[in-house]
Amino acid sequence: MTKALRLTVLAALALSLAGTAAAASTDAGHVLRATLQNGLRVVIVRDTLAPVVTTEMNYLVGSDEAPAGFPGTAHAVEHMMFRGSPGLSKDQLSAIAANMGGSFNADTTEGVTQYFFTVPAQDLDVALRIHAIRMRGVDMAPQEWATERGAIEQEVSRDLSNPGYKFFSELRASMFQGTPYAHTALGTRPSFEKTTAAALKTFHDTWYAPNNAILVVAGDIDPQAVLGKVKALFGSIPSKALPPRPAFQLEPVQAHTVNLPTDYPYGFVLLSYRMPALRSQDYATALVLSQAMDSKRGDLYAMGLNGTALYGGFSSSFLPHAGFAFAEGVFARGGKPDGVLKAMQGILDKARTQGVPSDLVEAAKARAIADLEYQKNSVSGLANAWSQALAFSGTSSPDAVKAAIEAVTPAQVDALAAKVFDPAHAITAVLTPQSSGQPVSSKGFGGAESFGGKSSGPVTLPDWAQSALAELEVPPTALHPTSTTLSNGLRLIVQPESVSQTVEVFGRIKTNQDVQAPKGQEGVAAVLGDLFDFGTTGMGRIQFQTALDAIQAHESAGSSFSLAVPAANFEAGMKLLAANELDPALPQQAFALMQKREAAAAAGQVQTPDFLNSIALDRALLPANDPGLRYATAQSIDGLTLADVKAYYAATFRPDMTTVVVIGDVTPDQARKVVEATFGSWTASGPKPVADYPAVPLNTTATQFTTPDKTSVQDQVTMAELIDLNTHSADRYALYAGNMVLSGGFYAARLPRDLREQRGLVYSVGSSVSLDANRGQFQVSFGADPGKVAEARALILRDLEQMQTSPVSASELHQVKGMLIRQFPLGEASFGNIAGFLLQLALQGKPLDSATVASQHYLALTAADIQAAFQKYVRPDAFVTAVKGPAPTP
Repeated sequence: MTKALRLTVLAALALSLAGTAAAASTDAGHVLRATLQNGLRVVIVRDTLAPVVTTEMNYLVGSDEAPAGFPGTAHAVEHMMFRGSPGLSKDQLSAIAANMGGSFNADTTEGVTQYFFTVPAQDLDVALRIHAIRMRGVDMAPQEWATERGAIEQEVSRDLSNPGYKFFSELRASMFQGTPYAHTALGTRPSFEKTTAAALKTFHDTWYAPNNAILVVAGDIDPQAVLGKVKALFGSIPSKALPPRPAFQLEPVQAHTVNLPTDYPYGFVLLSYRMPALRSQDYATALVLSQAMDSKRGDLYAMGLNGTALYGGFSSSFLPHAGFAFAEGVFARGGKPDGVLKAMQGILDKARTQGVPSDLVEAAKARAIADLEYQKNSVSGLANAWSQALAFSGTSSPDAVKAAIEAVTPAQVDALAAKVFDPAHAITAVLTPQSSGQPVSSKGFGGAESFGGKSSGPVTLPDWAQSALAELEVPPTALHPTSTTLSNGLRLIVQPESVSQTVEVFGRIKTNQDVQAPKGQEGVAAVLGDLFDFGTTGMGRIQFQTALDAIQAHESAGSSFSLAVPAANFEAGMKLLAANELDPALPQQAFALMQKREAAAAAGQVQTPDFLNSIALDRALLPANDPGLRYATAQSIDGLTLADVKAYYAATFRPDMTTVVVIGDVTPDQARKVVEATFGSWTASGPKPVADYPAVPLNTTATQFTTPDKTSVQDQVTMAELIDLNTHSADRYALYAGNMVLSGGFYAARLPRDLREQRGLVYSVGSSVSLDANRGQFQVSFGADPGKVAEARALILRDLEQMQTSPVSASELHQVKGMLIRQFPLGEASFGNIAGFLLQLALQGKPLDSATVASQHYLALTAADIQAAFQKYVRPDAFVTAVKGPAPTP
């Protein structure tokens, strides 16, 4: 059925089912709202950025409604929603989602559980049908829950291995004692052990109802036609009588201090305060206060630039019934937090007693309003903005949030600061780094585990999915960029878009410190990057940031640089970006401070389990003296001079090594005129430098080692090897496709199915092919309890060997082709994705129509091609296996 005919049929359905809608309205011509008679609220937003659509089904239930003693019930139900429903098995669900491009997920929060797809617009009907089937019911077989419980317990172990998560868990327990917010939505292993499939089924059947849900659809669609389809699929689902919601009786917060160890490279001081709720009339004021406190012109941010701390800032999190915020300061590993804490307390007390500078408040307001417009630059971001407004904030639209922000006054911000920043109700946390020990060689994982047989056979799709996904063809594209090269060698790529009144600029200089920095100057790039925060030769730091605030712009400079600005301020924003990029101040005093900061950070970094594990892996893979083994130390950074930094800047920041992508409400001629005026005077001398890593021989020895991490309760495992492939190799398409057979598409892929879905050994497992100009690497990574690592690793090796000994099935080949070619239009669904893809192509020297070329290659692939690629390039007996986790027992 053609797209036009399908839309005509849907329009007819809309007319025939019009009686099932209780209300419908259209906002500003591109937003259609409706409420079905069963209570389902629907918002459909037309966005023509790409031939893509995002669906978000928001159920107004979460961990708040979990039964006492079972805090992870809503989270467990979310997991089980992927294990099948009446009329749609888990294998069918995974295969369908993979065939549509594999961009699907879910999340559980306190009061909302979300399920979302981002798919090519042609597949919208399939995504909607899946949402409807899962609203009607879900399979909760005890054996399925027993297996999925293993996976969700691995997720719990992963988060409990994160010191940041531990802190936030303790913070919430204290901040929201006696309310559902006292626990996170994650759940606990003991409670999951007691949870039954029957209890999960009851929770689903109680709360998953159309009158307890909001469906948001955004993308390149006909809203009226989509509404007709929604009525046909969801209109007959009965509403339900919903239980009462839990009450929230917040008690005053009692000031206290929490001390926690961390495996981070530096320490954190956090001053935490309760804030107004998302649904509070003070929410907009709290949002503006938070952004003003985090201003780059503010005193907290200045701590990281004047030597008081390594970094400073302010963050907030707003929940429907309460919120919290924290000021953060970072101190060096081995240092004392006292000075940072005292400075932070002084800054917060000043805001409480003297108020927040009114110019920072007005700048924060303008930036928050501008950010709402920037959300339109992403299809999924636009859908999420509507979900946040309706499901989380309880407002009528993102415009309602905008109006509330516009109404905030400096006096209201000061009053809230005086109320919130009361030291008698502050929770102080100090996260102090600790050492865990050096990597130690291990004897491997033995050979006791043996897994015969093959992965599950082909999946038969329902007729409605089979017919929609049967045809494979080169997908349409909305990208038609213009590319020009300025006289100084700078390449400019422009993609006009009209979805918002903004312009975003993304630039990248092809540079590589490992290859280009003189010996002994490791860390010079980091110090240089820090110095872009100190203004330009013509404008000091505060003056420069004030100018950015005046035009509601986000800007960053360095080897990767960016600008987001209202279209009316594009030229002014580019002038500021160019001034920072081409004429940074690089003052001596700032250099001394940033040198000290980076040296302290490096001293901590090289002692962390993450770094020790990573460098040990690299040393096992790469030959001695390879540039990829270089890293910054406190000694190398302490030895730098400002002249070294300026010399590195002069040698590496060159227009002929730079690509700039401009996307948004601008024409190619306008963009070129502005870029030539701002970057055209930039010059370079001498031949272009080499910035790519050189070719290397393949690693030949399979080794294993364990890096102890005292803060972890779960092993993080990486299996890696070098492969004789690079980014221009013709066989890369076959290896990419085989990699998707292994780990693309959740349960539809072999590794997630074998390790998680069938055995519950892991929460996540993934494989990757990483290629650059002269070298390549194949990697598999997963997290598991220490006692499950050997079994998981053996299964991975079995699956890799089967990729070499047997061709993939016809259904797998079709699925992978569909996933790969559909991912190209999905990659056009945001300004950031578009720019990232175009920059990657430009820096790799590939044509800008490479997506079309790749689609043609993927469509032509055979099962034999994939098998041959795995036989030629993947060596199951050559993996270096790195394990980071609890110290191995003697």
